[in-house]
Amino acid sequence: MILLRRLLGDVLRRQRQRQGRTLREVSSSARVSLGYLSEVERGQKEASSELLSAICDALDVRMSELMREVSDELALAELARSAAATEPVPTPVRPMLNSVSVSGVPPERVTIKAPAEAVDVVAA
Repeated sequence: MILLRRLLGDVLRRQRQRQGRTLREVSSSARVSLGYLSEVERGQKEASSELLSAICDALDVRMSELMREVSDELALAELARSAAATEPVPTPVRPMLNSVSVSGVPPERVTIKAPAEAVDVVAA
């Protein structure tokens, strides 16, 4: 399950770390407790729009930029999830050896290489 609060927390953490700032600095500037900000960054707490606005102000980041990055992360997570759900289960190669025919080469002389995305049949 894709949790929006986790994606939002990850993006907030990256924004803060890009600036080389600590949780303490941002929490002080945003007037949010350090513990609560930490929980938001770890995706354990849902941040209200008021809280997000204060954090964005503290990070000097527009909320629209933050949400755009969260949206991009969400789109990637959804694509990865749907790709994993529709990916075919690979069939074992070895049991098929006896049915492989390469220009009259006997099966025991056929080598099967399995690179990342394809199966090549090569006469040995």
